[in-house]
Amino acid sequence: MAKKRILVSDPISDKGVELLSNHPDLEVDVNTGLSPEDLIKIIPDYHGLIIRSQTKVTADVLAAASELKAVGRAGVGVDNVDRDAATNHGVIVMNTPTGNTISTAELAFTLMLSAARNIGPAHADVLQGNFKAARKAYAGIELNEKRLAIIGMGRIGAEFAKRAQAFGMQVVAYDPFLTQARADQLKVELAVSPDEALKGADVVTLHVPLTDETHHIINAERLALMNKGALVVNCARGGLIDEPALKAAVDNGHIAGCGLDVFEDEPPAADHILFGEKKHIAFTPHLGASTNEAQENVGIQVAEQLRDFLTTGEIRNAINMPSLDAGALKEIGHYLDLANSLGKFLAKLGPANPDSLRVSYHGEIAEKDTALISRTTLTGYLEAARSEGQVNIVNSPAVAHDMGLELIDSVINAKTEYNELIVAELTKDGQKFRVSGTIIGKSPRIVEIDRLFVDTNIKGHFLIVRNDDRPGIVGLVGSSLGEAGLNIANLSLARNKTEGDALNIIELDTAPGAELIQSLSAAPGILSVIAVEI
Repeated sequence: MAKKRILVSDPISDKGVELLSNHPDLEVDVNTGLSPEDLIKIIPDYHGLIIRSQTKVTADVLAAASELKAVGRAGVGVDNVDRDAATNHGVIVMNTPTGNTISTAELAFTLMLSAARNIGPAHADVLQGNFKAARKAYAGIELNEKRLAIIGMGRIGAEFAKRAQAFGMQVVAYDPFLTQARADQLKVELAVSPDEALKGADVVTLHVPLTDETHHIINAERLALMNKGALVVNCARGGLIDEPALKAAVDNGHIAGCGLDVFEDEPPAADHILFGEKKHIAFTPHLGASTNEAQENVGIQVAEQLRDFLTTGEIRNAINMPSLDAGALKEIGHYLDLANSLGKFLAKLGPANPDSLRVSYHGEIAEKDTALISRTTLTGYLEAARSEGQVNIVNSPAVAHDMGLELIDSVINAKTEYNELIVAELTKDGQKFRVSGTIIGKSPRIVEIDRLFVDTNIKGHFLIVRNDDRPGIVGLVGSSLGEAGLNIANLSLARNKTEGDALNIIELDTAPGAELIQSLSAAPGILSVIAVEI
């Protein structure tokens, strides 16, 4: 059997290269510093590619990579990989999410300490001979008993919390997937929103990816929620902080200063608006993963992952959708779209920070191997509800475990009104919320939402309206949609006679605007209006 060839195009640890070189079925070439043109010329000869941040795996590179099966990123961020193009070309993209956890947490903590005690400017003054003046100029901030807000409680956030608690800090954390059970385990206060976490905080540290939802998550309004003299720390991604708003808050004295490893534009300009500050500042040039230990860890980890994939087919830490076994796909493939949509409906309609997700099977489907269907349901839920990181069938159970969300796969071979039924149910504090679906003919359908019977497609633009069960509401909703120029593609109504309310599932040709949702929400008899796009 011909050996699989791996190209290492960015420097990784020698131990990682050695691990690959010692495998009898692999051949490794280390060729760093390649131009895009040179990479395109040689990539057709390789089955695997290992990169860090320097190599750009563009659509052109992937188009030329006729034999490429996997890209391994030694590190967390994969912004330098065209993930859509990789998926389209059948190339698995893997990263190493745990290798630099400690290094990043330690740097963030160091920046907090440095900003609190003016280490950077005091150091500069000492070197300039201003020893006595510096002693008087740089009164610091004690961290003991200060309130710390952590935004993002993944692995790095959890490590930061441990260190902060050792310093006697009071820790409050926000993460949409942090459950009360997990918060209790970490001994942190659980906040239900960023605003709640930041209210009265003396320090905030950020450990979330940069997405549309997290862009400028720290803005003028949220800075104003913090205590006077607070500190802002960011070792995650540039763009999480509205830098002009931070500058204004520092200038007016509400925020004491900041510790930043990342900036919205990198490298930052020499005249960056924050560089003129003299006290309670600490800046580093994107050093979060830059320790000898982290470099070695991610190098070994990415080598192991690529080795195992190319030699055994095992996939770990994939951030795009992997190929499914042909036999399994034939057996349960038509249930997967349904399962994914069930999860996304749960994310949009169910409670935040649930304790568990149970997927139950009734009827004929209960006789099949349902593990992949349950995982797909979980993946759909996490894709719609989670802001941190990429989620797919491969990594969704690990993501859920880290956040304290339990996946329960239940086979209940009991009679139902349908030949087969999949029930996806969230539980939080003993309260349950469920969505059910089935296959009618060859068409997957949502047939129940929170125990109200409906009949709707699994994908599209939906407006979900809860209202008092009385005459005129449906007409009001229909008129409002007509006035907004929105066409109804499908309508499903359900009544809860016990509670005296009703549920309208309205499928639209186009997405409803915020103004319409606001107007309907304020109308008499309307209890809630939620727009859902699946």
